[in-house]
Amino acid sequence: MHRIFQTFIDSLTESSDEPTLRLAIEAASSALDLSCFAYLVLPRASAGGARLISNYPTQWTTHYLQCHYERFDPVIAQALGDPEPFEWGPGMGPSTLSRQQLDLLDNAAFFGIRYGFTIPIHDGRGPIAAVTYASQDRGPVFQHCIERNGRVLQLMALYFHAHARRKVVTDRMVGGIALSPRELECLEWAARGKSAWDIGQILGITRRTAAFHLDNAKAKLGVHSICQAVVLLAAARP
Repeated sequence: MHRIFQTFIDSLTESSDEPTLRLAIEAASSALDLSCFAYLVLPRASAGGARLISNYPTQWTTHYLQCHYERFDPVIAQALGDPEPFEWGPGMGPSTLSRQQLDLLDNAAFFGIRYGFTIPIHDGRGPIAAVTYASQDRGPVFQHCIERNGRVLQLMALYFHAHARRKVVTDRMVGGIALSPRELECLEWAARGKSAWDIGQILGITRRTAAFHLDNAKAKLGVHSICQAVVLLAAARP
């Protein structure tokens, strides 16, 4: 298990875009005998669309996103209300579901997504997300993996979210200006009262490098102080 986890972390560190992130979690899932996974990030506003990184059948994920199923998906509804990981499937979860929700689950089952283990991610610095491992049946292999590795899967989900959020998911527009992932990350930490030295310690970079990214963010936003940049950031994150 340690080797699988370390390889996963190394792959995440080396990843740079959505395909390489997907390969990292797909390899780790396969090594744990979990064939299907999905990482879903909910939009900041109800008018937006969800973001999905998954190896579910493309026909299903395309239909799911086009129909905005995340708005009434009972699994996502439970993830929104409870930060603890949970299992779901026939005979589990809420006893009363709407016709719309039942149809969604039936459609998912048609594509082999009948049972699952979902890890909600309630991240105060960004959108709520969830990582799900799914299966056609709740067989002994799937059940054993969840029972034995549940906490490790939760940790993997948090690591994946941290990398995905920085590399592919985050809206990097502030006041109509696109910041780099590192500029935005440094500015977000500055908004939480962290100094350049603090930010360097948190991100594993030097104080000078953190200050460099903050200066670049200020220059791009056309302001003269971190406080002014933070105000613009807050205005862009309703």
